Amino acid sequence: MTALLPDFYARDVLDVARELIGCCVEFNGAAGIIVETEAYHEREPACHAYIGLTPRTRTLFGPPGRAYVYRSYGIHALLNAVCEPTGVGAAVLIRALEPEVGLEAMRERRWRSRGMPKRRPSDSELCSGPGKLTEALGIGLELNGTDLSAGAVRILSMAERRPSSILSGPRVGITKAVNLPWRFWIGDNPYVSRPRTATAAIVPSSS
Repeated sequence: MTALLPDFYARDVLDVARELIGCCVEFNGAAGIIVETEAYHEREPACHAYIGLTPRTRTLFGPPGRAYVYRSYGIHALLNAVCEPTGVGAAVLIRALEPEVGLEAMRERRWRSRGMPKRRPSDSELCSGPGKLTEALGIGLELNGTDLSAGAVRILSMAERRPSSILSGPRVGITKAVNLPWRFWIGDNPYVSRPRTATAAIVPSSS
């Protein structure tokens, strides 16, 4: 496995969002295959960059291939990959992973973060959402702006895990630009978050 280089991300955010499906996120002795993503671009109001350059959005307008990590609803740190050329605000949200390495450590982090509930998360629940996966891997706000090819969090190419087709549909948990079909996922994968209502099927490019 080799890390995806900045040139991979310096392209249309929709292309990157589709082609990240099947790649691997690695951090802190744990790793998982990306099975679901969402694209965000400054031209639409659901993207943080829509309001322009601020201290919070600075990373979004920076070099492609950096991690944009922010706090959602004051609770979860969410992991995004910055895309398109420097100066354009765009990113792909990593929405769900299929756990591959370090599952016991993931279970422990998820279990303890919830005040040690009686039941530990099942494998399919470990990373089936953007807040769950950062919790499972231990990804926090301190990783905002780090290099996804050479930093602590890396996204790796996994050609053998590339799906033959993916589904697309509206993004989840937003109130603006809700009809854009900018969410992508592997349709038959049990690790994908809900809901799973698709509007189209896509054959990824071979690039």
